[in-house]
Amino acid sequence: MKKLKLIIAIFVFFPLLLQAQERPNIIFILADDLGYIDLGCYGNPFNETPVLDQLAKNGMSFTQAYAHPACSPSRAALMTGKHPARLQITTALGLDRQEPNSPVVVPKTVENLPSSEITLAEILKRNGYNTGMVGKWHLGDTDKTGAFAQGFDYNRVISKNALDYYNYGISSNGKTIFEDNGSEYLTDKLTDYAVEFIQTQQKEHPFFLYLAYSAPHLLIIPKAEKVSKYMWKYNKFEGKYNPYYATMVESLDDGIGKIIKELERLKLDENTLIIFMSDNGGIGMDQIAYRPTTMEPLRKWKGHVYEGGIRVPLIMFWKNKIKADSKNENYVIIQDFVPTIMELIGDKAIPSNVDGKSILSTMYNPAAKFERGPVYFHFPHFSGQGGRPAGAVRDGAWKLVENYETGETELFNLDEDISESNDFKSENPKKAKELFSMLKKWQNEIDAKMPVKKDKQ
Repeated sequence: MKKLKLIIAIFVFFPLLLQAQERPNIIFILADDLGYIDLGCYGNPFNETPVLDQLAKNGMSFTQAYAHPACSPSRAALMTGKHPARLQITTALGLDRQEPNSPVVVPKTVENLPSSEITLAEILKRNGYNTGMVGKWHLGDTDKTGAFAQGFDYNRVISKNALDYYNYGISSNGKTIFEDNGSEYLTDKLTDYAVEFIQTQQKEHPFFLYLAYSAPHLLIIPKAEKVSKYMWKYNKFEGKYNPYYATMVESLDDGIGKIIKELERLKLDENTLIIFMSDNGGIGMDQIAYRPTTMEPLRKWKGHVYEGGIRVPLIMFWKNKIKADSKNENYVIIQDFVPTIMELIGDKAIPSNVDGKSILSTMYNPAAKFERGPVYFHFPHFSGQGGRPAGAVRDGAWKLVENYETGETELFNLDEDISESNDFKSENPKKAKELFSMLKKWQNEIDAKMPVKKDKQ
């Protein structure tokens, strides 16, 4: 009888064990306000990012990856696979600004990601993954909407002063477990928690780690011991780059290096998919003294639907699965990761109203034809970076931007003009009309909340 039970157990559990070994561990690292050209591998000659540069060399870098213009929308899209406008999370939670001199009143966002939404963590949990979240959640902090309630068993969340790198708090399961007294740099602390999570994993179960750094978001607070070399470089580059910001970017890079070394030490690097991305464009405002970064040649920055606000670095590494030193020129967007990861692990029960599209085929073969279809952007708000209410649609090379205050539109050809400096609307009114119609139809279909004229309130 015991032998029979043993044989049954082998037949039941061996396939599950085999499946766990075949499915990769997944680490998704999200930087905060990191610009498109802030990494060496994306052409930055000033910031030193050897770890991410090597990760790109060993894996794949995307030239046309998109997030959304602000923090919370991108995070909501990543967790649900849905467009932020569908979720009514279209700006950073708690930052519903109004502008007295504007002709419009902008809509309010919801206060948190509803607990009814099925998150990426919950999807992976039901597929046998251990789940961990470290860093900036920014999608709600109630008992039902915090990271611990949205599928993350291990959670170390910034709960106080997320933008102060030496005076912050960390919570787990909604309770404060650490308050800094000025001794532990926040980027380093988050790295330590990520390493701690990885060290607790057993090989018979795959894991998912969502590491959301707060760096290099303002406030610009670098580690003092790293600044001097960038000050030496500052004059060489005629003041174009910010040495303090560069120091913060390097600390971020250092942290990722520690995580990769730990994976190698534990022999987990062979079957771990690492994805690195930013939540929106960098802050390149000329109005800020000693501006953090430059978005050139892209137009504008965070808080805008122009390329500088939404085009971000994206690097993917999976040893012997993703082609080394490959460039992917297909355009993809952050909500694509839910259907992509679900296809990767063989889960076909995709939640309703998912807007993303699996990019798994182009991960494996960037040269293969990949019809992404249109991507939409909706930012009906005033941003702290000078952004104003606007929307956009990209379909192929063409992109249309709509100003929600005036109703005016612009048409750009991104294949010819990445800087969005030439408006083709008068030269190609048919294409402008086509894209405008697509944008309006999409807004209606997902019930996108729009600004309202003040005289119509």
